[in-house]
Amino acid sequence: MSCSSWRAEYKTPLFLGFLIMFLITLTANLLILFFVAVDHRLHTPMYFFLWNLSLLDLLMTIAIIPKLLAVLLEMNKKISFGGCFFQMYFIIAVGGSELFLVAAMAYDRYVAIVKPLQYNVIIDIKACIAIAATVWIVGFLLPLVSITWASYLPFCGSNKILHCFCDYSAVVALTCTDVTEHVKLAFLLAMFVIFIPFFFVLWSYYRIIISVVRLKTTASRMKAFSMCSSHLLVVLLYYLSTALFYIIFRTESISYEERIFIGGLNYFFTPMVNPLIYTLRNEKMKEAAKKYLNVYTLVKAVLLFQCGFPFFL
Repeated sequence: MSCSSWRAEYKTPLFLGFLIMFLITLTANLLILFFVAVDHRLHTPMYFFLWNLSLLDLLMTIAIIPKLLAVLLEMNKKISFGGCFFQMYFIIAVGGSELFLVAAMAYDRYVAIVKPLQYNVIIDIKACIAIAATVWIVGFLLPLVSITWASYLPFCGSNKILHCFCDYSAVVALTCTDVTEHVKLAFLLAMFVIFIPFFFVLWSYYRIIISVVRLKTTASRMKAFSMCSSHLLVVLLYYLSTALFYIIFRTESISYEERIFIGGLNYFFTPMVNPLIYTLRNEKMKEAAKKYLNVYTLVKAVLLFQCGFPFFL
């Protein structure tokens, strides 16, 4: 993997920077998983979807950063053929699942604001589980076609991946055959995964805005806005970072090392920031943090959870 060829003066600060990001992301997402699991006040659909988002963010982080740190330290800059394709599949599957989950969270906010009296009927426990299961299944099934096809391509010559992890475009570039049709299929699948959730989010917020404008008081409008502000920030973060990543990779004036760094940062930054957005802007999450970061309460909560504490009350 080519990030091991970076100049020595870059490796130590990059290693420390990614290590700090890894520890922050790991801690923040594990805390959200724990808080939502043990605090009965957070046993609602919105926090159920947030729990799934934190789990996906955690999986994305674990799939990339440990190997990246090993490469930067030059402890292990090699990866097996099967391991590379598994990492590539896992990164794409988790990333796609996150985009579909963000769309599901937009639908949750839409029902909560536009149809508040029907919310508990439409978004009940069964609906939450069905939506989450669909997100995971679709997200993990869609990449199978392009990844499986790519695994059967002939690879020859240099096996040096021009990235710090098994990025799809970097791996396919190593083939010694015409991959035009294959790249077209992968591009169509990527556009589906990106734009279908995006248009659904746009539709949800269009309906939300219409509903909020019709509210009579400023207090009601502010309350409605606060209900979806955290999610809106997450949506902007996902799509702006993806757009910036695409633009930078098409800018020829940017060096290849900078492209690799920014491409990696695109995968690391969002999982780190998501928990901070939902924690710092959410009173219930802040209350849960104050409560369960107390040692006595933490031990008690763990014991209750191990004894079969229900996820929904």
